[in-house]
Amino acid sequence: MEITIFGKGNMGQAIGHNFEIAGHEVTYYGSKDQATTLGEIVIMAVPYPALAALAKQYATQLKGKIVVDITNPLNFDTWDDLVVPADSSVLKAFNTTFAATLQSGQVNGKEPTTVLVAGNDDSAKQRFTRALADSPLEVKDAGKLKRARELEAMGFMQMTLAASEQIGWTGGFAVVK
Repeated sequence: MEITIFGKGNMGQAIGHNFEIAGHEVTYYGSKDQATTLGEIVIMAVPYPALAALAKQYATQLKGKIVVDITNPLNFDTWDDLVVPADSSVLKAFNTTFAATLQSGQVNGKEPTTVLVAGNDDSAKQRFTRALADSPLEVKDAGKLKRARELEAMGFMQMTLAASEQIGWTGGFAVVK
């Protein structure tokens, strides 16, 4: 499967690493790159403020693709709240994990990194989950897209804890059976 990742930073690279481990071809695009073709799964690994322009620029090419929004709409000025309600993603995933835990496949070196995915298209969620089946990540279906609100709140809480040095950037949440 071909995967397109908009974003060459820590998160984009860590997410792509897992798709590569799972045997997929990954193409990365930075903010100054012009994408010519998009893969079946398109990951938006960009800061929230860049998301709308990117979606508008590639609106035609994104039709029929599985689009994954990893953003947490954080108020970067205050680090004190989310700036919009969360009900606008196609699939919401990767926003409750740090790049380090995605790269290593483990939370705090002990538990498998859990990727929670929310969306209204069950087929898209299943294809997304299958695409990561051979990676070290544990993908869990978090329900309908309206669950994005809770995922963003979890991501925000984790970032707040790490920024205040109460947890490390290699820590985070794990779902343990």
